[in-house]
Amino acid sequence: MNKPLCALITVLAASGGCSSDSHIYQDQPLVAKVETGMSKDQVQQIGGQPLSVTPRTVEPGTCFDYKLTQAGHQQPYHVSFDGTGKVDHKSFMTCAEWSHVQQKAREYSPSTGGMGGGY
Repeated sequence: MNKPLCALITVLAASGGCSSDSHIYQDQPLVAKVETGMSKDQVQQIGGQPLSVTPRTVEPGTCFDYKLTQAGHQQPYHVSFDGTGKVDHKSFMTCAEWSHVQQKAREYSPSTGGMGGGY
């Protein structure tokens, strides 16, 4: 993955998290304890069975959807795994929303002239 694409994904992912009340959920085990590089089993030991498990559509891997609940609020949360089954992303959006962000970032990539492809 090239540097501009990584930067765009990071910015888009961070902005998606900012629209939530993420501070409400900061003590939830999935938010506080799951770290990059953890295995699927480790994540499930922390967060339990996900609501859904889907294959990633842009990069090889898998994505777990969860629904966090705190103080009467509910918030989607996902944990995404790379092709080796290790956590490479987590944020306050669904797996489908994360996939959409990745797809948009790929379409935007300056190395492809903004037309997609090239990967």
